[in-house]
Amino acid sequence: MSKVLLIIVGALSVLAGLYAIFNPMPATLAAVLIAGWAFLVLGVLQIVAVFRIEGWGGRIWALILGLIMVLVGVRIIGDPVMGALTLTWVLAILFLVSGIAKVILGLTYKGVEYRGLIVLSGIVSVVLAIMVFSNFPYSAAVILGILLGVELLSNGVAALAMSFSGETPAEGQTA
Repeated sequence: MSKVLLIIVGALSVLAGLYAIFNPMPATLAAVLIAGWAFLVLGVLQIVAVFRIEGWGGRIWALILGLIMVLVGVRIIGDPVMGALTLTWVLAILFLVSGIAKVILGLTYKGVEYRGLIVLSGIVSVVLAIMVFSNFPYSAAVILGILLGVELLSNGVAALAMSFSGETPAEGQTA
């Protein structure tokens, strides 16, 4: 990817990230619709892949998974507000489970130099989960948009850093 393209992508991503952070409700709606369309497209692709799987057991499970993904996608696209509520609830559960796992992992690692940081990361995840749960359903209006904004901002900064570092991935090479 050329430096100019990286600069353009990076700048646009930073601007989109800042827009999302300062306008979290529309960004949440965008994130929900992106998730809905992703479920729908991936579900259709999963159903198409059923015809490449050998054996009925694998086909049946792949078909069921594909149908569930299509139904979830259609449901989210059809009712983005309910989709935001559901995705926020799932996100909070993931924060909580991830946080608890990191705390346990950090506490069980003996002799690891930075295990305190693992525990701290787990505590941050648990606190985020508690914040989302304690403000639910109001948190559903903004949290997904803020996270989308942070991700866009982070990706933009990374693209700009690569473009200004003098090192860019070669054609066909992954970053």
